[in-house]
Amino acid sequence: MATRTELEALTSKELHDRAFARAERRLDLRFFYNLTESLPAAAAVSGDTIRSNSDIFAVRGLMNDMMGSGDGELAETLRPVYIEYLVKHGG
Repeated sequence: MATRTELEALTSKELHDRAFARAERRLDLRFFYNLTESLPAAAAVSGDTIRSNSDIFAVRGLMNDMMGSGDGELAETLRPVYIEYLVKHGG
């Protein structure tokens, strides 16, 4: 099991990939739901005003955002979400 310190040393892309792989193996829909809830705020913080205006009913757009959430500023903003999940679930 990785420690928080070890996870902090990973790139945002590595954290994204590791968290997604763990959640997929666990069939953890709650992780994906929580990530979906975090996306608009994370997009706003990262400066992506188009994504930040997404609304919960735009599921297809949010799913696309979620799959791309391992890249760029969005990934950097979501680092705490990935780290918290991996610490809690043995990442």
